[in-house]
Amino acid sequence: MKKTTWKLCSLLLLSPFMYLSGAAKATVADTIPGPKQNIDLIDPTIGNVGQLLEPTRPTVQLPNQLIRFTPQRKDYMDDQISNFPLTIVSHRLGQVFSIKPSVAPVDKAAWQTRMAYDHNLEINKPWYYSTWLLNDEVNIEFTAGKKAGYYRFRFPEAKNKSLLLGVYNDGEATYSFLPGNVITGMETYNGYVKVYMYGVFSEAGNPGVIEQGQLTSKKSIAGKKIQAWISFPATTKEVTFKYAISYISPEQAKKNYAEEISQQQFDEVAASGQQTWADVMNQVKVQGGTLAQQRSFYTALYRCYERAVDITEDGQYYSGFDKKVHQDSRPFYVDDWSWDTYLALHPLRMILNPSREEDILESYVHMYEQSGWMPTFPVLFGDHVCMNGFHSSVVMLDAYRKGLRKFDAETAYQGMRKNATSATMLPWRNGPGTVLDDVYRTKGYFPALHPGEKETVAEVHPFEKRQAVAVTLGGAYDDWALSEMAGELNKKADQQLFAPRAYNYKHLWNADQQFFLPKDSNGNWIDINVKYDGGVGGRDYYDENNGWTYLWQVQQDIPGLIGLMGGKQAFENRLDQLFREPLDMSRYTFWNKFPDATGLVGQYSMGNEPSFHIPYLYNFTGAPWKTQERIRFLLDVWFKDNIFGIPGDEDGGGMSAFVVFSSMGFYPITPGKPVYTIGSPVFENVSIALPNKKQFTVIAHNSSVVNKYIQSARFNGQELNNPTFTHQQLVDGGTLELFMGPKPNKSWGVQ
Repeated sequence: MKKTTWKLCSLLLLSPFMYLSGAAKATVADTIPGPKQNIDLIDPTIGNVGQLLEPTRPTVQLPNQLIRFTPQRKDYMDDQISNFPLTIVSHRLGQVFSIKPSVAPVDKAAWQTRMAYDHNLEINKPWYYSTWLLNDEVNIEFTAGKKAGYYRFRFPEAKNKSLLLGVYNDGEATYSFLPGNVITGMETYNGYVKVYMYGVFSEAGNPGVIEQGQLTSKKSIAGKKIQAWISFPATTKEVTFKYAISYISPEQAKKNYAEEISQQQFDEVAASGQQTWADVMNQVKVQGGTLAQQRSFYTALYRCYERAVDITEDGQYYSGFDKKVHQDSRPFYVDDWSWDTYLALHPLRMILNPSREEDILESYVHMYEQSGWMPTFPVLFGDHVCMNGFHSSVVMLDAYRKGLRKFDAETAYQGMRKNATSATMLPWRNGPGTVLDDVYRTKGYFPALHPGEKETVAEVHPFEKRQAVAVTLGGAYDDWALSEMAGELNKKADQQLFAPRAYNYKHLWNADQQFFLPKDSNGNWIDINVKYDGGVGGRDYYDENNGWTYLWQVQQDIPGLIGLMGGKQAFENRLDQLFREPLDMSRYTFWNKFPDATGLVGQYSMGNEPSFHIPYLYNFTGAPWKTQERIRFLLDVWFKDNIFGIPGDEDGGGMSAFVVFSSMGFYPITPGKPVYTIGSPVFENVSIALPNKKQFTVIAHNSSVVNKYIQSARFNGQELNNPTFTHQQLVDGGTLELFMGPKPNKSWGVQ
């Protein structure tokens, strides 16, 4: 292959402990050896250039652990790095404690100087990072533990050799240099969360701080936007810096350091991280497919472990939900955005690591107990109020029905019920209901404003608006989950009370227009252009997507939606139209208003979560073969194994989980129902080592890029004509066997 085919040209597959010194005299071969194991297929740079919005980041961490690292730069196109964090506190929500090397005399401008690097001299692994600075000729390496991190800096022959420390947040912060090459620090995150650091340099140096704009030789500093440094003798060639983080106290940071990393060498930590990732990746083994498909698959699987993260420290954790430290024998997880993750990431974890999923759900329960509300976007500082809906309710039901019982389902139900009966449904808002919620709970829909009508409800977010149709459809799904959970817990009265609300979506179905359209508080239809009206992101009525996307947001009652559209054939025709419907405007005009709706195929947006299930809806029509066709096309077009390989915001595993499921050949089309619908696996063989010591297998005979259509199927040797199987069949260690061909069998799977 040509050396320009992939950025990883040899470096990605070299020993992660290679480094470049001096004037980069080391030579690098242009050939790429074949991957030896699954972790060799992971490329953290896939998707590092976003379509319009956020790129992915080459994140270094252990699976679902606190310490996360990525070089601070705009995206892959940026050839300069600003600095390096000691940890990323939350996905896209900030980091703490910056560090960077310098070979220039320390001055006030040094903290703002950006560092040029060569993309091809950068190594990105899930457990290890290395880069070489073009101007300073410094090699930087990083590897991660659970609550600890480890840097290694190799300096050239130079007079000045320093490490510059700073902070990212606006609040109070401290740095103190102590005897024994020790440094301690505190940075205030999000206004009030104190993050503590304890670290040790391998070499003695001369520290200093900037105080009142002047360089001083003081060994400590406190204040805002603080800066400190430590300079090493000219003879120094290598400096390591290992440290630990705590959200509890400075004493706990020191204890985390002592317990996890104090006696460890850099290469030992990196090797341990590599083995941890190898174990995780080897849980799912694939055969067949192209090398590009395997790279996309395992990179997607790696991203499914970025969050949620375990912030428990020695049986205790800090909770931003009540700003207290709690004792607990189980891990406590934060950093989960349920609007993004309930569709595929949570269901995937229920297969691969159900015990971790139970710990995450128990964390949700504790958050409810601590704050009074069941969260939707739990992060370190509490519930980060985003998007719309209470989709954690769907996750709770989905887990319960899949046999996950090691969480307090009764208390979870109390939180679900309180959200449904007392909380506001307004997007990006927390707290008690408003007059708009009263309309939903009495009339069955969330009211909208007419175009140009002035907002009169003070609680409505000035940018996010009412999102009235999206809120109604999402609320119907959440209320369905609540009703079903009530049934599971034998709360018959509640089940009957909330069951009708699952059909609230019908209140906004306009039979004449054949779309879900907004109504005002008096029940009058509001006439809109579903493709373009509603302001930025369509937020007056929809959310980040237009009416074509929200036409399909009834996962809990797909037969009911089919009925509204006039039957299976009409439903199929409408799906066809979705993928072929023109924008009726330039892409520039469309994306100026809908920047989240990327990865377009007609009006279908592969780049945003509400679209994930839509291609699988053909399985409910007379043409399941179209699901097979569409899924293969979408994976091939929008999920390439290069820096442009993600069609929208990846959202910390949200989109990657779709890729993992779809590549394996099945998908949880309705979280809350323990059933999977079948697509078209890109591999000939997929085997999942289940935690119960059994193995689930998908065998796709003759599967290839061309042979994407299912000719016939068997499950556990029995003929299968229905494009579904159950979660119980999966965890029992079943075998799904598909016989693939180049042309569709138009009768297979038709119900």
